[in-house]
Amino acid sequence: MVLIRAGRLARIKVRGVVQGVGFRPFVYRLAHQYHLNGRVRNTSGSVDIEVEGAGKAVRNFINDLETKAPPVARIENIKATFHTPSGYTEFRIEPSQSRQGQYQLVSPDIATCADCQEEIFSSDDRRSGYPFTNCTNCGPRFTIIEDIPYDRPRTTMRKFKMCPQCQREYDDPLNRRFHAQPNACPDCGPGLELADSEGKPVESKNIIKTAGSLLKEGKILAVKGLGGFQLACDATSQKAINTLRDRKRRPSKPLAVMISNLEEIEKHCLVSKEERKLLESPRCPIVLLRWKQSSDIAKAVAPKLKYLGVMLPCTPLHHLLLKEAGLPLVMTSGNLSEEPIAGDNGEALRRLKGIADYFLMHNRDIYARYDDSVYMVEGGEAQAIRRARGYAPYPVFLPFKAKQILACGAGDKNTFCLTRDEHAFLSQHIGDMENEETLEHFENTIQLYKKLFRIEPEIIAYDLHPEYLATKYALEAGVGLKLVPVQHHHAHIASCLAENGVKETVIGVVLDGTGYGSDGTIWGGEFLLADWKDFKRVGHLEYVPLPGGAAAVKKPYRMALSYLYTLLGEDFSLEGLPLDGLKTAEIEIIKQQLKRKINSPLTSSAGRLFDAVSALAGVRGEIDYEAQAAIELEMIAPDRPDKIKTDKAGAYPFSIVEEGGMRVVKLQELLLGVVEDIRNKVPVPEISLKFHHTVAEIVTGMCKLIAKESSIKRVGLSGGVFQNRLLLKLAVATLKREGFEVLTHRLVPANDGGISLGQAVVANFADI
Repeated sequence: MVLIRAGRLARIKVRGVVQGVGFRPFVYRLAHQYHLNGRVRNTSGSVDIEVEGAGKAVRNFINDLETKAPPVARIENIKATFHTPSGYTEFRIEPSQSRQGQYQLVSPDIATCADCQEEIFSSDDRRSGYPFTNCTNCGPRFTIIEDIPYDRPRTTMRKFKMCPQCQREYDDPLNRRFHAQPNACPDCGPGLELADSEGKPVESKNIIKTAGSLLKEGKILAVKGLGGFQLACDATSQKAINTLRDRKRRPSKPLAVMISNLEEIEKHCLVSKEERKLLESPRCPIVLLRWKQSSDIAKAVAPKLKYLGVMLPCTPLHHLLLKEAGLPLVMTSGNLSEEPIAGDNGEALRRLKGIADYFLMHNRDIYARYDDSVYMVEGGEAQAIRRARGYAPYPVFLPFKAKQILACGAGDKNTFCLTRDEHAFLSQHIGDMENEETLEHFENTIQLYKKLFRIEPEIIAYDLHPEYLATKYALEAGVGLKLVPVQHHHAHIASCLAENGVKETVIGVVLDGTGYGSDGTIWGGEFLLADWKDFKRVGHLEYVPLPGGAAAVKKPYRMALSYLYTLLGEDFSLEGLPLDGLKTAEIEIIKQQLKRKINSPLTSSAGRLFDAVSALAGVRGEIDYEAQAAIELEMIAPDRPDKIKTDKAGAYPFSIVEEGGMRVVKLQELLLGVVEDIRNKVPVPEISLKFHHTVAEIVTGMCKLIAKESSIKRVGLSGGVFQNRLLLKLAVATLKREGFEVLTHRLVPANDGGISLGQAVVANFADI
């Protein structure tokens, strides 16, 4: 509680996401409520307020700034100083002020609010059916902002001159559209265009109605959304989905579905209280929901999966399109596999030609590309899988004051991270850094973040892997700067520690597919003692060769053979196993690769162990998308949420030995157990559940041994393998049973999308 004398002037600085969210009109109304005079204005660094009046009124005003702020505002801090009154005679909103070197947090894009939804579906409203309706409580933000302070001339809306009615709304402090920078209506704002696959305009009196009809006919539409194009089709049509998959070159990777409202979602999926809250939040992410068997959404949307990625409409255009189509719609990124999402109309017509039958476009430019965010709820908590629309560029708050650092992230699921003060600006999902288009997107987005947040990095952090495009970029961009290489799995744990606000050393368990190890091998099943600065590798899964390198990742049966021949002998018989149908010639080639160590780097990867067991059990021998074999192995496990075991019953045997001062998990007994169960025709779902129990026991067994020597009872779990719900649930349960405190990811992905945050943290404390 702030105590001040009556008749004093309070000068207040408010930092956080307080621009573009209706904060100044809120301040204006609050000042009038308490009969205070003064002023409010945006600056590059804060919202600055001066109020004067009765002491109690000023005190209540300051307290209400945080407790009653607009729903999408996020207050970081409020600082007030008190002075002699200046003699204000009214309260006014002043023009924004740019200040050299200062920066302000930028709001992510916000899903359409209830008031705007009511307007677009009201036949007598002037914005009825208008797909670009917004107000200070919703609409585009980050995707249209070119610089701060956030004012219309610094956005892509500057080319649209407001009509008199919109201008009156914009100028009225008591109107919810006061200084809503994207404010527009059918008379003055952006408009839609429908084109065929050749880019020729399609004549229509009602473009959205025509688009809805095309979707009902089974056509594929490229739809310009908030941050780029999406590809849409009827989610109940197997034929339409198969056509989209063929054209997009995405044979089986799951597709997201957009459904008009929560009641409709519940016809297709189970929805918990926490999942409902996430779906209906202003961020409106894709949420992975348990799929009902009775759903008429085609199984081709997410083949062999129990979970469906579902989102509600996030813009007026999507709301209107869903209503006209009257169908659940596939809504997936507008790109070919592994390319960045298409951003502008010309690019979409060029890059998506051959995929889309029609293009639903508009003339509001996108300044920053933006994929949809993906979340799941596990253990009652939301966890990021892909952090983008609705979340970035809102920062992760650090428990220390950081230097100005650029961390370039990993090769897959790339994000970068820029730090300044207590802020870690983790970028939106960039994608897999496998081509020039994605690298260009990466470079352009770095420049945007540097400009928005006034950051000039003094340090650049990067992954040890020499072939990552992100690493090559760091080494080129870092000439003359301090360069800090960060080991992949240390970055994973540092990321987990930072988002949990923990600086002390923990036992770090990182299970993933690939990470370049400091010994030149491929790590991925790691046990570390780690903090923000240093790490010590104290254990890992047993090394096996990766026959053919990347070929073994795409063909898990190669990993199965590697485990069998490496651990059980080169004469091991494949009789009775799903692998016995492989061509003899290929088996001999793999044997020779293993024997002669030709293109067969050693790996301790947990991801590859999951692949091997999946192939061994006949679940998935070759993959179309990353981690498919492991995901399908998880999906086939029986559902026993009320019977999750926390003891060793039902687990395969394994051993932990010391080799050269390092604890190594020996996997021969585990492999023999899996082989025996397969030959004894134990149902594959039971093998899967038993294997998951075993991995959880490996994690807990190693942590117990490490804790006995180190006296550390706090464990951090990271790496993409921990996005496996079953494993995460089992590992957390077994660790807690043994008295461990368990840290997991929530704010940033456990996969490589969180790597850059960890790199920045490690670089901040590096001795350089």
